[in-house]
Amino acid sequence: MSATQHRVRAHVALGAGLAALSSTVAVAQPPGETIEGAGEIVITAQKRPELAGEVPLSISVIDGETLQAARLSQADDIAALVPNLRFSATVGENTPIFALRGVSMSDFSLNQAGPVATYYDEVYKGNFAFLGVQLYDLARIEVLRGPQGTLYGKNTTGGAINYLAERPRFENGGYLKAGIGNFGRAEGQGALNLAISSTLAARIAFTAARADGWFRNRLAGSPNLSATREYGVRGSILWKPSDSAELVLRLSTSLQTPQNYGTYSVPGPGGTGAGVYEAYGRGMSYFRTGIGKREIEANFTPRRRARTWSAALTGTFRLSDNLSLVSVTGWDRGSLFVPEDTDGSPTRTLEIPYTDRGTQFGQELRLAYDGDGALSLILGLHHHREDLFNATDLNFWTDLDVDGNGRVDVDDCSANASLMACAISNRFDQRKRSWALFGDAHMKLGTRTGLRGGLRFTRDIGLQAGLTSQVRGVDGVLVATPILPLDRSFAGSNLSGKIGIDHKLADGTMFFASYSRGYRASGFNAQAFFDAAEAGVARPETIDALEAGAKTRLAGNALAVAVTGFHYIYRNQQFLSVDPADATQTLVNLDRSRIYGAEIELEARPTSEIAAQIGVGILHARATQGMIGGLDVSGHSLSNAPSLTLNAAVAATIWERGPARMALRGDASYTSSQFFEIVNIPRLRQPGYALLGASVDYARGPMILSIWGKNLGDKVYFTSSIDLSGFGFDYNHVGTPRTYGATARVSF
Repeated sequence: MSATQHRVRAHVALGAGLAALSSTVAVAQPPGETIEGAGEIVITAQKRPELAGEVPLSISVIDGETLQAARLSQADDIAALVPNLRFSATVGENTPIFALRGVSMSDFSLNQAGPVATYYDEVYKGNFAFLGVQLYDLARIEVLRGPQGTLYGKNTTGGAINYLAERPRFENGGYLKAGIGNFGRAEGQGALNLAISSTLAARIAFTAARADGWFRNRLAGSPNLSATREYGVRGSILWKPSDSAELVLRLSTSLQTPQNYGTYSVPGPGGTGAGVYEAYGRGMSYFRTGIGKREIEANFTPRRRARTWSAALTGTFRLSDNLSLVSVTGWDRGSLFVPEDTDGSPTRTLEIPYTDRGTQFGQELRLAYDGDGALSLILGLHHHREDLFNATDLNFWTDLDVDGNGRVDVDDCSANASLMACAISNRFDQRKRSWALFGDAHMKLGTRTGLRGGLRFTRDIGLQAGLTSQVRGVDGVLVATPILPLDRSFAGSNLSGKIGIDHKLADGTMFFASYSRGYRASGFNAQAFFDAAEAGVARPETIDALEAGAKTRLAGNALAVAVTGFHYIYRNQQFLSVDPADATQTLVNLDRSRIYGAEIELEARPTSEIAAQIGVGILHARATQGMIGGLDVSGHSLSNAPSLTLNAAVAATIWERGPARMALRGDASYTSSQFFEIVNIPRLRQPGYALLGASVDYARGPMILSIWGKNLGDKVYFTSSIDLSGFGFDYNHVGTPRTYGATARVSF
């Protein structure tokens, strides 16, 4: 049987959407590195190759076969596979705000970097504008829970998510995949791998998809919203001039231009518009009469646009048998335009276009020593710089004829002090620079016990330059300048660290415990509009984390088990505090929170034809001290922190005859009730919900035919909620409805 047929059979039999402790796939290692461990994936989460089951921390790995089988296409798909991982989508699914163990960013501003860091092939993607289209031709995704302040640095108080693309190989081959689905979906993916010479290999991969909007727009002549229109291309070159050196260059670009997302904006007692239209005798407020939660009557429907360009160069050089040097260089340029019909109605009560564009550059150098003795060591330098431009427009009641003269112009804006019939906008440039020195060591104490520890010193500076706010009439005429151009800056240093111990029993069971500190840098308020006093700088936030757990394999390695418990003290969490009455927004720090919980992950492979996985996340995340918007929130649940998350998947080969095989796969996830804001407003509480998915795969030779479905119960659930009662409504993002389709994939 050919290598291609082996891969196809493995995909059908065991590609079951399993996000668990280990996998059956091995990946290429840096020069000279070999690890034995059949049945387990080799990961690089700790910047060194290790077996997933032997890494003494809480980590979930989604391998490439799982990514294909689970049809992952956006952030909520990933969250459904990993215990205690959640996300919110206040400004769209392609700008996800991840939450790990209740640690999240409570700010939807596009200039911010969240506390769960995102990395693409070891390159930090600090801003939404650089994310783009990435869920294609991946080797794996590694989700590291808990502070990662030593090896990953700032902005990892919650953890890190690593996307690792397939590397070029010294073989010729590839695949093509095409599919169709409901909502008129058409998609294609593929990759071509070429062995150009004995030292040079190349790989090019692409993805493209289009789909009609599933958020039905009932307003005559207006398009449906929440559509898909995107492509991504990634080219990689591997040059390996000797056994002691290799360079991998990756170039990629992506473009998304869909109809923007729709919102389920629920009118309050006075309707969307809060009775303002009636008060001025200029019509009626809006009440969403007779339409469903996935329907909208939106009159502001420009296309969303996200464009990315990136380049990354990774060099690995073996300096001696025990010493290697790794260089990671990354450059990104991105732009993001999000034209939001915030009120989701035919009125123009509130519309917010967001603009974000920027460039970033990062450079990391690491020396890794792994001798024959007890000590292994990593020492490194890191530099990162980011330059952004942000603009936000708040358009208030811009269809309201305030003065009653039959037209809406600058006079309507000037005629009132409440900014009705006005557009207020801000603009600023943001520059951040970061330098770090770090070290991480592992010391063996005998044959079964080890000590791990590390330190990282970081120096950060930031400048918010030329912040300006202006009020204009609907016709663009300037009315006022609430904030004249001003600058805000910060500078600070931080020392983060980690120390831990691990011990193995004779049967391979590993116990581990650690203390670590995480650090998130200061941030600028992007939502200052009405007064210079709003243009604050949030202090850095920190987490002190205790973690302990165990990993083992039972029943002749047929069952893998990982259990982890954790306890956090969370200080100075950065919060965007929104006043629902007038939309005034300030960036503040919540004094203190307490978080504790556990994860349990099980993976069973009783036979070569059956695979199953279960993940459980238990979480208690509460504020213990602090004021938000003048309210004491002590005892309140943190945002995006459900007390229970469950995920499960099972796949089984049900029929096999000669080269043909058929497999069934099913998966399920459950999220208990949660809030998306710290005030814990009862009407904005998201009740618990479950999502179900399934697929049937038929393989024959190099061909795989699949029928699949996600959210088969067509469950309606929210991924974010905001109280905007001052405008007469509550703002909600709705999760993706039932989707289904068929795909064909051929390998060559």
